[in-house]
Amino acid sequence: MLRYTFGVKTRSETLSMEDYRVLSEFRHQIRRFLSFSTQEAREYGLEPRQHQLLLVVKGLPVDREPTIGELAERMQIRHNTAVELVDRLEERRLVMRRRGKTDRRKVYVDLTDEGEAVLAELSLHHLRELKLIGPELVRTLDALTDE
Repeated sequence: MLRYTFGVKTRSETLSMEDYRVLSEFRHQIRRFLSFSTQEAREYGLEPRQHQLLLVVKGLPVDREPTIGELAERMQIRHNTAVELVDRLEERRLVMRRRGKTDRRKVYVDLTDEGEAVLAELSLHHLRELKLIGPELVRTLDALTDE
């Protein structure tokens, strides 16, 4: 059963102090990783969203195409924000646009060789960090998902 408290839906079940501690720890660990990621991206002269866009382009599932619309959806940003990110990355020669062959209205985004190199370096740093913090993050996730 759901009830409203201060305009927010809440479950009628009660949470223990341990539930709050685990949720807080989970948020803390995510924020620490995001802070690390932001710092790493900036050391390469990128804003975090620019780094994320490079990663989205490279890491798309095989059944997806790197269109501006798809990138915007994957990043949960507006279409025009994705366009601005691509513009900035294209100025830096990290991505390039190409028109669809069958549908010229579609615009695809590809990484350049330089974009590939920057993303590879950043990704190596991120994987090393995740290997360090991963075990604690997994323990926290396990504590959150145990029923």
